Amino acid sequence: MSAPPLLRTLFQYHAWANDELLDRVASLDPEQHRDARHAAIRVVNHAHVVNRIFAGHLTGTPHGFADDNTPETPALADLRAAVAESDRWYLAYLDTLTPELLAESVPFVFTDGDKGCMTREEMLAHVVTHNGYHRGEAGRLLAQCAVRPPRDTLAVHLHRSEPARRERG
Repeated sequence: MSAPPLLRTLFQYHAWANDELLDRVASLDPEQHRDARHAAIRVVNHAHVVNRIFAGHLTGTPHGFADDNTPETPALADLRAAVAESDRWYLAYLDTLTPELLAESVPFVFTDGDKGCMTREEMLAHVVTHNGYHRGEAGRLLAQCAVRPPRDTLAVHLHRSEPARRERG
């Protein structure tokens, strides 16, 4: 069995929205918008690191991060590849879940040393909502550079990925 259809839809949206945002970040001129581009990459990298940390929590394996961002700022192409790989991992992970596993509470330790405990379903919801928050933050950076942020809402994703929805509307 796999995760409920809504979780699958949310993670398909998540992957699509990440790709849309990274397209826009790539459009920022590296010289003219150096600071905003760097800040946007740092924000996306933070969201990616948190995704990897929670992947470790979900699977009970060490994630290897001491903080919620890396000291170095990755090249945009490297970050894009890592984000896409992580997004594929989450979609594949959903196929491994049963209702019992989704409801299971998993204890873990945050990078600051605080203890935490969440169900797998809560962790997955956290990954999607946390990333949405930071995509919005990166979108503000784009707007400040006169680059239109992506229209990356769930509604837009659903209607682009399933155009027949417009006909039913």
